[in-house]
Amino acid sequence: MYPDHLSREDRLFGMLCHLTAFAGLFIPLGSILGPLIIWLIKRDQSSYVDAQGKESLNFQISYAIYFIISSILISIIIGILMVIALLIAWVILTIIGAIRANDGSHYRYPMTIRFLK
Repeated sequence: MYPDHLSREDRLFGMLCHLTAFAGLFIPLGSILGPLIIWLIKRDQSSYVDAQGKESLNFQISYAIYFIISSILISIIIGILMVIALLIAWVILTIIGAIRANDGSHYRYPMTIRFLK
């Protein structure tokens, strides 16, 4: 989808749009703030980073909503399984997104609400 002439910097910041989501493991809302900061800084300099930032943010916001719903459902047991499945999917899909961004391709996360277009 993107030309082979993407700079190393574009691919790096595209990858960081995905990887900075792991800040959420240490900072409340860090999974949204990390990609948001990279996207806001670099979106005007690269259409590739702009697209990767939007994709990552859409995914992180969607999964935050899914985690909130699952947390509410913990009271009826099924939420526990949902939280575990979401956490595993979140880690795996975020890593896949980062790898694909570093390769210069565009990764579309599954089950993502497109808030930013």
